[in-house]
Amino acid sequence: MAKVLIVCATRTGETMDIGNLIAEGVRISGHEAQVVKFNEIKKESDLEGFDGVVLGSATYHGDMIQGMKTILFLAEKANLEGKAGGAFGAFGWSGEAPDRIYDTMKNIFKMNMVGNPLRLKSASIQGGIKMAQDYGREIVAKLG
Repeated sequence: MAKVLIVCATRTGETMDIGNLIAEGVRISGHEAQVVKFNEIKKESDLEGFDGVVLGSATYHGDMIQGMKTILFLAEKANLEGKAGGAFGAFGWSGEAPDRIYDTMKNIFKMNMVGNPLRLKSASIQGGIKMAQDYGREIVAKLG
């Protein structure tokens, strides 16, 4: 059974809700998922021991939440190359954060990324629940 870590940076809780739905998709597929808030990750070793890592941040004023930037700096030292990865986030207007996280994970960390980042205004509207669960299933498909 593979293990996937899902790290969320959120202001209102919406990104955490999406992260929990992604975890459901991983679990439905028969694997283990752990969802944590960004401030629970203190050092790069906290990112180790997982077969996949999914990072999510809300977009706030056109950027990711500062805590996710800290996670990305830690992750750079965590040897994530080749591991399954995904990026997601909630947004109100623009939604840039998941794209920036995704690009960093793919191009800097050299992770095996799901096709695209997941951007949702809310987990509970416009099919968001299914989209997030399906994203979890896509992560599982990348686990090999």
